[in-house]
Amino acid sequence: MRREFVGLLIAVLMGAGCLRAQLVVPNQSEPPVALPVGLPVLPDAVQARMDRDLMEIDIPRLQALYARHVYTVEQVTRWYLGRIAKYNGIYRDVQTVDVKGALETARLEDAGGGEQHGAMWGVPIVIKANTAVKGLIDTDGWAGFAISGHEFIAERDATVVAKLRAAGAVILGITNMPDFAIADTTRSTAFGRTGNAYDVRFSPGGSSGGTVTAVTSNEAMVGTGSDTACSITMPAGTSSVVGVLPTRGLTSIAGIAPLDWLRDNTGPVARNVTDAAIALGVMAGEDPLDFRTKRSAAKEAGPYTQYLKKDALKGKRFGVPAFMLETEEDKLQPETRAMLMKAVEQMRAAGAVVVIDEKLLPLSFYDAIHKIVSRLYLKDGADQWISEFGPKEYKSGEAYTRATGVAWPTVFTGERRPGGVADDAPQVQAVLAKDPDAEKNFFGPQREALAEYEAALDAFHLDGLIYPSAQMPSPNETMPQNGGLSTGPESHTGWVNRIGVPAVVVPGGFYPDGLPFGLEISARPWRDGELLGWAYGYEQATKNRRAPVLVEKGLLPIGR
Repeated sequence: MRREFVGLLIAVLMGAGCLRAQLVVPNQSEPPVALPVGLPVLPDAVQARMDRDLMEIDIPRLQALYARHVYTVEQVTRWYLGRIAKYNGIYRDVQTVDVKGALETARLEDAGGGEQHGAMWGVPIVIKANTAVKGLIDTDGWAGFAISGHEFIAERDATVVAKLRAAGAVILGITNMPDFAIADTTRSTAFGRTGNAYDVRFSPGGSSGGTVTAVTSNEAMVGTGSDTACSITMPAGTSSVVGVLPTRGLTSIAGIAPLDWLRDNTGPVARNVTDAAIALGVMAGEDPLDFRTKRSAAKEAGPYTQYLKKDALKGKRFGVPAFMLETEEDKLQPETRAMLMKAVEQMRAAGAVVVIDEKLLPLSFYDAIHKIVSRLYLKDGADQWISEFGPKEYKSGEAYTRATGVAWPTVFTGERRPGGVADDAPQVQAVLAKDPDAEKNFFGPQREALAEYEAALDAFHLDGLIYPSAQMPSPNETMPQNGGLSTGPESHTGWVNRIGVPAVVVPGGFYPDGLPFGLEISARPWRDGELLGWAYGYEQATKNRRAPVLVEKGLLPIGR
């Protein structure tokens, strides 16, 4: 990557995405995190034979193969590592590969014999680069956390990573993401650009673009994503995978670099609803480091696989919110509207009632959600994160700057609000737990907006809502879009984060050019199990997912 391109990349990132912020990066001519090389590769004949058994496999079938001793965990881990070795050089989705750690875990699990296994036994997974994994570099997509000798290497796992590891997951490595998760595409000053698995020229979305490309490419079975405003759901839609945004508080965000910690969330990305349900059940749970998870176990409990029934959509009622069909900023593109209408007919064919009414959550709903003020507490969330999970060398922003000579990013200080020009004025920061105005600024407006959402569901007798995960198809990033470098697919689904309700994206078919369309479904809070059941019913009725045809070099031809 030439210096000029790095400068362009930074400029694009500063003006792109669901959320925006000022970026501060050290001077560089190449991404500091090198492409993983020297990965173990199976002999071609072995890899091909395993392809027939493991491609698109789900967790229950994989674990059945283990139980019958068809494969060991180590053999399967090596198969996935071989796929990363084969395709990562083109798609650049996996930033760091932990060969030693993955194989050691696999061997330990194989040596466990007849012991009781966890729900993720032998499941190779990847973790997004803003999520702490003990001993591995977690860049948050930013070159400043990859400075030689000063890398962000956490001393312990993020809470969800610890849960996945304890359940038997094999962590293959860390996936790429845009700097600080501030983009609708995946361009990183730490690692470069990630391409869409269905056509490397196109965007996988962001900020969980590395994870969705790895999972849809069968370079991992499951991955983690984080989401402040569409960062799981939108990229899941671009890549024909299932992305789960849980009710806020069902999973802990402790150990995940914050963008806006009162809107941040984390959930699984998988190729099918079954795997997503299993992973969510493992990731969920109370955590003293995340106050939003308090008493969550009493509100929603797994296993979520109990909700997965083929007829789950029968008799259910869904609505298409009016504000998603035409927003103040960007209209729904005609080709996306056409795909949504196809999905509506698929839902109806599966037994659901779908209501389309201009009075169902009109544009005025935006007024309610924009009264929720979280920007005053950005520094509070960042300070908690760095003090708990930062490396020994820097447990604060001031310590980071002393150690590296690089300014602590304003996304962590709250000096500039991630969200657009209108909010770029410096904000006086407060500590949420001590702020006497926290009820007026955040908690009260959030309850009011949630009440408006639930009142709309009540008025139309709805179980949930359906809408596109993005306002447009994924754009070609090798060509100018509207006179400039593409900033990724436009998405306006971040309202779910503001009010804390759950949503899931499921493969909704393919545009005429072969790129995926994602259907998003949202529900009332703490109805995550039912939501996954609806997604499963739709998935089983449509079988919309189709695996990508990957390339090992060059770009896919236009007329494929």
